[in-house]
Amino acid sequence: MSQSETVTVSITRIVKPGSEAAFEHALHEFVQRSLALDGQLGVHIMRPAPGSGSREYGIVRKFANREALASFRTSPEYLEWNHTAAALTEGSGRIEVLNGLESWFTPPGAPLRPLPKWKMALLTVLGVFPTSLFLGETVGRLTREWPLPLRALVFAVLMVVLLTWVVMPLLSRLFHPWLFSKHK
Repeated sequence: MSQSETVTVSITRIVKPGSEAAFEHALHEFVQRSLALDGQLGVHIMRPAPGSGSREYGIVRKFANREALASFRTSPEYLEWNHTAAALTEGSGRIEVLNGLESWFTPPGAPLRPLPKWKMALLTVLGVFPTSLFLGETVGRLTREWPLPLRALVFAVLMVVLLTWVVMPLLSRLFHPWLFSKHK
């Protein structure tokens, strides 16, 4: 894996009964301080649904690369957070590090988890092939006279937008049983 490839980390923690408000406050403070660290691309917090009785929190962080993740894990902010979180949660939490396209294949709200790379590659081809044909026949015809760099840029932007928000979410739902089956 190259050092420039983004890394997504999924952390799941179960808050001790009665510690929810303290955990929320500590988490908010930690997130605010830690987002200023180099290589941070964002964080998403998944709280338990109101009335569900669950005390499980999901924290998904995205880093610019593995170097940024390693630096984050040794930062005073992270070390202090781990100490605080240990007092407010049960166990040490579940941590999963994901690279590349795993997040495309995970339904919204579900925990991120590694998938067999061959399944991700096959489903990506199934998404890219018809999308590139469609864009070639529509946008390609409309931009034929444009300079090549501009055509390529428009094509790339539209390809990424369609794959990220339309094609891959649809394919992920359609192929969910196959993607997440125990048979690799």
